[in-house]
Amino acid sequence: MAQSTFSVRMDEALKRQFDTLCADFGMTASTAINVFARTVVRERRIPFEISSPEPITRDGAAKAFAELRKQAQANGTAGMSLEEINEEIRRVRYGEGE
Repeated sequence: MAQSTFSVRMDEALKRQFDTLCADFGMTASTAINVFARTVVRERRIPFEISSPEPITRDGAAKAFAELRKQAQANGTAGMSLEEINEEIRRVRYGEGE
């Protein structure tokens, strides 16, 4: 089976905690993510409830969007067109131009 790389950005402290917990379970973080992905595909759902302790408000959503926009600007991706985004996804998916 062909392998593909999947890159995820997360808080450094969270990653350390996740790596430690995975090691306690006798697996790597990569194995844990694969278990998660296989479960999602097999069950066709996220295998746990996703909820918010507080109601989602228009103001909260606007703040979250503003933060995402700030991250896109910092990453140099804020001005990308839909075609450019799709091309970037295609290149990453097929391992081109790395």
